[in-house]
Amino acid sequence: MPPTDSAVRLARLQAVFYIATGIWPIVSIRSFEAVTGPKVDRWLVKTVGLLVAIIGSALALASRRRAFPPEVVLVAAASAGALAMIDTVYVTKRRISPVYLLDAVAEVALAAAWVRLWWRGMTESDGDGNRP
Repeated sequence: MPPTDSAVRLARLQAVFYIATGIWPIVSIRSFEAVTGPKVDRWLVKTVGLLVAIIGSALALASRRRAFPPEVVLVAAASAGALAMIDTVYVTKRRISPVYLLDAVAEVALAAAWVRLWWRGMTESDGDGNRP
């Protein structure tokens, strides 16, 4: 079964979200900090931002090609899950602003959507209509 339109839309949504939020601290650290709070290590914020934007770019490419091999789905779902976990843990520890809980909600939704598609077998085919 070829990738579904749902998988393509999900990848595009996550790509836009990750590219936009990833480059935001690069383009304007001041506006980023105005929303998320001051940062001690701006270099780290920018590093994470670039990595998130790179993940988003890979998802954009995968959606354009309509190709979702297991490693792409893993990176999409696991990065969303990891970011949600980091957001939740560090808000709870009062190290980052509670505004990050909004990001956590979005990340959990993305991870859950990928898991749902994966379990339904709608992300990849081997050309015969069979999942590898």
